[in-house]
Amino acid sequence: MRHTISILVENDFGVLARISGMFSARGFNIENLSVNETLDATISRITLQTSGDDAVLGQIIKQLNKLVPVIQVSDMRDAAHVERELALIKVRADANTRNEVMTIADIFRAKIVDVSSESCIVEITGDDDKIGALVRLLEPLGIKEVARTGKAALFRGERLLTVTSGGRVKSKEQIV
Repeated sequence: MRHTISILVENDFGVLARISGMFSARGFNIENLSVNETLDATISRITLQTSGDDAVLGQIIKQLNKLVPVIQVSDMRDAAHVERELALIKVRADANTRNEVMTIADIFRAKIVDVSSESCIVEITGDDDKIGALVRLLEPLGIKEVARTGKAALFRGERLLTVTSGGRVKSKEQIV
């Protein structure tokens, strides 16, 4: 089972290395990863996806919470949330196939962000299923390269995973 986990951490040197080291040392795999500062520049949000049963997920969360720079860990599957990822796909597109690439991109509300005589780059934002479907349709045309950002995820509605301006975690009612 896949799990999307969001982690608030102190924005310090080496924090990402410590978290990835914890995964590596315990034999857990990080399938994708996204890191950026929050509204508070001293706090970063790490969103990662991993696989495992409930026991594995419980162990991951327990181990993450033991790390000093970790402020809060949240499994996104516990509540309604929105996940998105950006993908750039360079596909073979000569004069004969360029219109087909543009038509496929348009169906997925993707954008053509670069065109050359032999290829073009398609930009798409969406969930795994949407990106996977676009890749499958473009494969017969000849995909040359793919770059993906990793997940960004937020809870729907009023639920938050954030800290107050004073650096304290929001109340459990808002986080859980």
